[in-house]
Amino acid sequence: MAMVEAVPNFSEGRRSEVVAEIVAALSVPGVVLLDASSDADHNRSVVTVAGEPSAVLEGLFQATATAARRISLFEQRGEHPRLGATDVVPIVPLDGITLEECAGLARQLGERIGSELRLPVYLYAAAAARPERRALPEIRRGEFEGLLAAIGSPERVPDYGPAVLGAAGAVVVGARPFLVAYNIFLRTPEVAVARRIARQIRESSGGLAGVQAKGFGVGGQAQVSMNLLDTAATPLQVVYGRVEQLAQQAGTAIDRSELIGLVPQQVLLAAAAHDVGLGGLGEERTVEGAIRRMAAGR
Repeated sequence: MAMVEAVPNFSEGRRSEVVAEIVAALSVPGVVLLDASSDADHNRSVVTVAGEPSAVLEGLFQATATAARRISLFEQRGEHPRLGATDVVPIVPLDGITLEECAGLARQLGERIGSELRLPVYLYAAAAARPERRALPEIRRGEFEGLLAAIGSPERVPDYGPAVLGAAGAVVVGARPFLVAYNIFLRTPEVAVARRIARQIRESSGGLAGVQAKGFGVGGQAQVSMNLLDTAATPLQVVYGRVEQLAQQAGTAIDRSELIGLVPQQVLLAAAAHDVGLGGLGEERTVEGAIRRMAAGR
């Protein structure tokens, strides 16, 4: 049976009752809730679910409908860039399904959101209908406020739904491989330092391969917020080491880091192995890995 993961991001991280309502709408039969986290400063919640494709699509549609009713982008403010109440919906292949098939699921969901909920929908990543829309930051350019004035222009017309922006904003739907959402907090309140480091490490500015980064102020601290799109090309430990180096050059240091949502086990194993000089440590060298192989009869 095919299995997919979805990691919808919602532009609400302060009203816990609204987040709970969205998560409840997402949790239709056949959908397993894996993780949910909210951030008040970013005013954003990230939910991770998995299940059979048709069930996941239904849950995503219901959650999008609920978010559209409960969140107004005319009122919502937070550190994180956003385009809609349901801001971005990536679908990720887990088992028995390809990335291209997930792109087809994303198009199916986008078309339904556009036609039934009457929300503008933009396709991104592997589902993108236009090459310039593969990258999420390009679609989010100007955020909700910028799109209000530009949605009628040829370059900003949505892939599905009306070219009209209401309180729920627009929804970005796509398919992609696993990514790691990773934030590093600096021991300084100077947001300009985080923004400078983000500019130095992100791929689009000539930095590290597969790294998207922005600088924010969160809880009185500067934060380098990142999406790691290809941890094989740029492992977690390489990102941490480069940020640490740049922070020292700026006269500060790393305070702590955090993961948003879930991360593949091998990413953490590789980072831990690097720090203790074990090289290519894999799950096969762990007790848990041996137990799983025994349970599977291998």
